[in-house]
Amino acid sequence: MTLHQLLVRYSAFAAAATAVNLATQRAVLQLGETGAHFTAAMAAGTLAGLVVKYLLDKRWIFFDQQGGLKHQGRTFLLYSVMGVATTAVFWITETLFWLTWGTDAAREAGAILGLVIGYTVKYQLDRQFVFTRRAREAE
Repeated sequence: MTLHQLLVRYSAFAAAATAVNLATQRAVLQLGETGAHFTAAMAAGTLAGLVVKYLLDKRWIFFDQQGGLKHQGRTFLLYSVMGVATTAVFWITETLFWLTWGTDAAREAGAILGLVIGYTVKYQLDRQFVFTRRAREAE
């Protein structure tokens, strides 16, 4: 796969996971708008987006065809852990832009920048620690 193909595919999968996340949040928020509903919506959206992105990345970015419950569980756990670190980058960047400039446009610019940085770092972490030949051979 060429670098251009990788960038297009990875970007499309990030957009798809984001859309699933937001759609899931909206569905949960149809049940109510309390703090508990908001928290549940964020949790459900994050999980739904994570699963979609994992399945797409596993098959179409890293070409991991290995099955089995042990492999899937280990790989998904590592993939999720890498996502925690990069999500922090996204949240921190968005928050810093909001606190610095105090506008929705700045907040959204920070969110976009944070996502670009986060997904770039996540790809490198996944390539280095999650979807490696050594990891597949160890099982």
